[in-house]
Amino acid sequence: MRNAGGGRTPVDRARRTLSQNFLVDRHAVHLVVKAAAPEGLVLEPGPGTGVLTFALAAAGARVIGYELDPRLAGALAARTRDDARIQVVRGDFARARPPGEPFAVVGNIPYSATSRIVDWCLRAPGLTSATLLTQREYARKRTGDYGRWSLVTVRSWPWFDWRLGDTIGRESFRPVPSVDSAILRIARRPQPLVTGRRSYQELVERGFGGVGGSVRASLKPHYAGVDAALAAAGVARDAVVGHVHPDQWVTLWRRLCL
Repeated sequence: MRNAGGGRTPVDRARRTLSQNFLVDRHAVHLVVKAAAPEGLVLEPGPGTGVLTFALAAAGARVIGYELDPRLAGALAARTRDDARIQVVRGDFARARPPGEPFAVVGNIPYSATSRIVDWCLRAPGLTSATLLTQREYARKRTGDYGRWSLVTVRSWPWFDWRLGDTIGRESFRPVPSVDSAILRIARRPQPLVTGRRSYQELVERGFGGVGGSVRASLKPHYAGVDAALAAAGVARDAVVGHVHPDQWVTLWRRLCL
């Protein structure tokens, strides 16, 4: 809807600026809550009108929603004023200080803020899991569904398990976006797969940052015994870096860094 002057309304501008697509499909909400299995403290980036917020609270969670849009934050705070299960904070989730207790993150997040929110989750010491509605393409890329693995996933793999969940069609949102979404589940592992964070991440960054395309060409200048390590990990000598499975990177680390 446009205003009388022909320009966009404040609501229109907020939706564009903040990348707002509100979840309206109750079945989709059920799928997100089922995937998250919420308990204890849950942080929700961008609760919007509160559809997911109330569902998380009904499932037994204590929910803190971080809403950047002052209009939506005020409306949701008014609706939940007497609900002890829900707290609404007006502000940017990606700038929030992580709680001092274990917590999960669950949200239908703005597409434009996906990388910032995922990075925040991976850095938060108390995070147990993140269940996020993202662009389906993003979720597929991060979980290896295209047969390739991204640096973000490989770098964090020893500490976090990445899973692709249900597809949520674009018709489940208002306004309707141009692409489908999917549930991305990132869960902290009970025990890390490696004991040396710095050496593992240095290995991965050298692999992805090298020249020549293959993981062998990228690692050869920095490590001795690369060919034997590749063989132990089941990685072909000409394998492109992005085609190496995260578990194979763990084997390479054990062979090259211990």
